[in-house]
Amino acid sequence: MATYVVLLRFTEEGRKNIGDVSGLDAAKQAAEQMGLQWRQWYMTLGRYDAVVVLEAPDDDTFMKFALSQAKTGTTVSETLKAFTEDDFRRIVASLPS
Repeated sequence: MATYVVLLRFTEEGRKNIGDVSGLDAAKQAAEQMGLQWRQWYMTLGRYDAVVVLEAPDDDTFMKFALSQAKTGTTVSETLKAFTEDDFRRIVASLPS
C-alpha cells in the first residue's frame, strides 16, 4: 500500500459549515469503501487547516478518492506521496556510486 499525506484548506463553504463534522465522517467512509485505509487526521495551525494520512493500493485508487472529495467543494487539497524509511534506505542503496 502506498502512503499519501493530504494537506487540506477549507473553502469558504467549508468554513461556513465548520461545525458540521458529517463531511469528515463521510470522507472516512468513502475512503474505506474505495479500498483506502484512513490512518490519521489532524487539525493543524498554520498554512493548512488539516492533514490526512491515507494508504491506497495504487495511485489510480487514491486519485478516484481525491477527485470524489474535491467534488464536495468544502476543501482544497495538496497531496504528497510518502515513502517510508525502509523505502528511502532501499532507494539510496540502489544509487550509482
